[in-house]
Amino acid sequence: MQKHYFSVLVENHEGVLARVSSLFCQRGFNIDSLTASATNDPNISRITITASGDDQAFLQILKQTEKLVETKMIFSLDPSISLLRELLLVKVQADEKNRGELHDIAQIYKAKIIDLSIGSMVIELTGEPDKIDGFLQVLSPYTVLEMCRTGITALERGSSSHLLNK
Repeated sequence: MQKHYFSVLVENHEGVLARVSSLFCQRGFNIDSLTASATNDPNISRITITASGDDQAFLQILKQTEKLVETKMIFSLDPSISLLRELLLVKVQADEKNRGELHDIAQIYKAKIIDLSIGSMVIELTGEPDKIDGFLQVLSPYTVLEMCRTGITALERGSSSHLLNK
């Protein structure tokens, strides 16, 4: 099973996200990450999907998603020429003994401490999925109280832009 990254430009209508995601599920793709967001055109939304599957199934799902009426464009994102980012919010148990260590770890990863209370701190980190995974691995000896990851959002590098014509 290989990870595939898709960007889908769709008409900004209710129910579109459900239609796209159900297509992936019906075809046996496990969606690892899904984000939906506005674009510079208020009539168009961008859905970024990370899914696992074989290459044959990957091509099939591209074609089927492209056939949806609301789909303006779908394309695969090559990680070597794309910017893949996630946001992590993690609440860690923190006291006088480990607060300095957690602060040092956050600095090494260029994370921000966005909340500090008597018994915990909330750390924010933005970066590539591997960076997020590495940060969480370093935090594993500490007590993570809560955590939330946004899922991957992505754009291709360079000045080219995908046309919004189907």
